[in-house]
Amino acid sequence: MGVGVVILALFFVFVIIIFATSGIKIVQPYEQAIYMRLGKFVRVLDQGLNIVTPLINQVVKIDLRTEVMDVPKQEVITKDNSPVNVDAVIYIKVTDPKNAFFEVTNYRLATVNLAQTTLRSVIGQMELDEILSSRENINIQLRDTLDESTDKWGVRVETVEIKEVDPAPKVKQSMEEQTSAERLRRAAILQADGLKRSAIMEAEGRKKSKVLEAEGNRQSMILEAEGKRLATILEAQGEAQKLRIMSVGAAAMDSKALAIMSMDTLKAVSDGQASKIYMPMEVTKLMDGISDYLGATRNVADREVSDVDAIKEAVGDPDDILGPIPTQEEIKEKNEACQREAEKEIGEDSEIPDDIKV
Repeated sequence: MGVGVVILALFFVFVIIIFATSGIKIVQPYEQAIYMRLGKFVRVLDQGLNIVTPLINQVVKIDLRTEVMDVPKQEVITKDNSPVNVDAVIYIKVTDPKNAFFEVTNYRLATVNLAQTTLRSVIGQMELDEILSSRENINIQLRDTLDESTDKWGVRVETVEIKEVDPAPKVKQSMEEQTSAERLRRAAILQADGLKRSAIMEAEGRKKSKVLEAEGNRQSMILEAEGKRLATILEAQGEAQKLRIMSVGAAAMDSKALAIMSMDTLKAVSDGQASKIYMPMEVTKLMDGISDYLGATRNVADREVSDVDAIKEAVGDPDDILGPIPTQEEIKEKNEACQREAEKEIGEDSEIPDDIKV
């Protein structure tokens, strides 16, 4: 009898523990729970300790954290009839546990299937080149479409990312050939442009070289002509001064001195290697002068010295006739000025135009 009472007491204690345990529900900080009693929704249980009706309750916990789900790879035909294999990942988060439990059987499976169909629809409306270059736009379009459809399930689609866009092997080979042809085209264009620029610069260089050569020749001819002009002037002035000195000095000579000079001149002429000798028309007068000097039939009176002032009065002032004679320093300064001017013009012509520079 005592043993039966103990067993009965233990049974009642066990029942009380099970009864009490079934009425206590603990919800984690990242969860919310759906509380139902006898098949009827009662409320949503928040985080922490919650007391519910024992034995006749049903509590379903729902994770509120962001979940990452993989969208399986599938083949899609693009707008330009190019088959591609596309897969993606989606990030979802439950915002309304009640709708996520009551509005859809399995919100995870439903979201993945919806993502597959939406991805196929969006990719099918775009061309292959647009798909490869506009992934960001595709991600945004997929996210907005999915989020609008899953909103009634209490699920928010946070992000959609396309993992891979893999064209069919034949399409990929055609793309590689197209890329190779495009690279060759660009290389040919760049090479042709380089040859064009090289030819232009080479022609411009030849032009500049000819211009500089012509300019140098011009400056050389100018300087040479200037030198010849100065030399001619100086030579003429020297000859004029020589004649002036001779005219002044000859005024004091008598006929005997002139006869001696004439004889020296005839001696110099006859001393040459030429086979012909030209005698002046007044040679008779010259012979008369020589005869007078040697003491022939008549004597000639000495000529009086001419006056220098009388010479100036007859032929003019020598300084006015000869003009100013440049000094060595003036000639040097003038040549240096011409050289600087030539170098300046050459420097201006040697600049390369801006439209030829690369």
